[in-house]
Amino acid sequence: MSADVMSGSPSAEHSTFAEHSTLAEHSTLAEHSTLAEHRFFTEHSIESAPPAARRFLTTTRNHLGYLPAGMARMAASPQLIDGFLKLTAIFENTTLEPVAREVVVMTVATRNRCHICVAMHTARLTALGADPGLITALRDPNRAEPLPDEHLDAVRVFTLRVLDTAGDVGDQAMQDFLAAGYTTQNALEVVLGVGTYTMSTLANRLTGAPVDDQLAAHAWALSCSMASLR
Repeated sequence: MSADVMSGSPSAEHSTFAEHSTLAEHSTLAEHSTLAEHRFFTEHSIESAPPAARRFLTTTRNHLGYLPAGMARMAASPQLIDGFLKLTAIFENTTLEPVAREVVVMTVATRNRCHICVAMHTARLTALGADPGLITALRDPNRAEPLPDEHLDAVRVFTLRVLDTAGDVGDQAMQDFLAAGYTTQNALEVVLGVGTYTMSTLANRLTGAPVDDQLAAHAWALSCSMASLR
C-alpha cells in the first residue's frame, strides 16, 4: 500500500480486473475482516486514533481523498505508520523507473497474498498507463511464464530470488539482473522495496483490513489467498 496511489475511476479497458472477484470470495474476505476488527484491531477515525498517529492519517486522507482501512487499522501503532510512510517516500525516489518499482511491489504483494496491496498497486499501474497484459500477469501469484516485458521480468525474477534466498541470491542471479540493464544500486533498491512492502503486506494481513470501496474495481481474486488464512 502506498500513499501515492490515486483513487480515480478505472477506464473500460481495465474494468475486466473487477470481474475476477466473485461474490463468494468477497463474502469470505468480509467475514475474516469483521472478525479481525472486532476481536483485535479498531478501524480508527482520525479523531479516535492515538494522538501520535493522527497527523499521518490526516496527511493520507488529504492526499487520497479518503482514509484507507489498512491505514486506519495500522493507527494502533503510530511508529509503524511513520516508518512505512517514510520508507515508501524513499522507495519512490530510487533510480528504479516507476513501473519497475510497481513490479517489485506487486511481486511482494502477490507472494504475501495481500489483497489490499494488489488492488492499490493495480490502480497505481493503471494510472501509470501500464499495459493491461502486464498488469494481469503481475496479479497472478502462480504465473510461471515470463512477463510480456523482458526488462521488467528481470525485476520480477530478481525480486523473487531475493525473497526465496533471504537476499543470498548468488552470482548467477546478480549477473542476470545486471545483464538486463540494471545496476548494483538497483539491486539494493529492490531490497528496499521488499522490506517496505513486506511491512505493509504483513500488517494488512494481521489486521484483516478490507479493500476500500474506492479500489473495488481492482479487487483481487482471493481464492488463492484465503486458503492460507485458515
